[in-house]
Amino acid sequence: MRRIKLTVAYDGTNYFGWQKQPNAITVEEVLNRELTKLLNEPIEVIGASRTDSGVHAMGNVAVFDTETRIPPEKISYALNARLPKDIVIQDSCEVPGAFHPRHTDCSKTYEYRILNTRFPLPTMRLYAHYVYRPLDVSKMQEAANYLVGEHDFASFCSAGSQVKETVRTIYRLDLKREGELVSFQVEGNGFLYNMVRIIAGTLIEVGIGSYPPERVKEMLEAKDRVKCGPKAPACGLTLVAIRYPELEASPYQK
Repeated sequence: MRRIKLTVAYDGTNYFGWQKQPNAITVEEVLNRELTKLLNEPIEVIGASRTDSGVHAMGNVAVFDTETRIPPEKISYALNARLPKDIVIQDSCEVPGAFHPRHTDCSKTYEYRILNTRFPLPTMRLYAHYVYRPLDVSKMQEAANYLVGEHDFASFCSAGSQVKETVRTIYRLDLKREGELVSFQVEGNGFLYNMVRIIAGTLIEVGIGSYPPERVKEMLEAKDRVKCGPKAPACGLTLVAIRYPELEASPYQK
């Protein structure tokens, strides 16, 4: 038995998130179905990040166990021939049997994109959140700086989360404007339920002048979701990458 790691990219528009559900199509369900057909054995993948409906990914991670004799690096090619065009395996490799994508220390990087212009662009409606009011990116960055470091992010977690520990560390949170597109990348050791989308909604409120940047510090200290900004739409969010330092040092990856 071998454990295979997949790096998975997908357009989340047509899926009800990653995690399989009884009455809706999900990315996990499609992977399980096509891997089971390809390898002729029952396959259940374990995903690193259970992205929400409409959220995209360039580098989500999943693992599965198999008896196949297909070389690990060839599984991506064989699987891509079966998958729909909005799901593509970027890499497949063997990892230690004890490796678990959710229980191994890692860093995750997300990107949120905002189309900031007078009128929306139809070609970007599925991949960026449209905001017509002018955004002050310098103030948004000032507010973002309060979030960098280790904090209790209870204010930035949607109700319904099952986690008991809400302390997380953000390594960097960088904003930029390129023409009419405002975006930020945030890297951290983990994120709470809807945390990045709430950060996005909060920074947008700062950008349009609803409150000053220093209010974000008060939001953190309040540890109360109602004190924070709104949750931004899923379409602007992409999971860029997940890195596992321990795995990168493994002889499997040499």
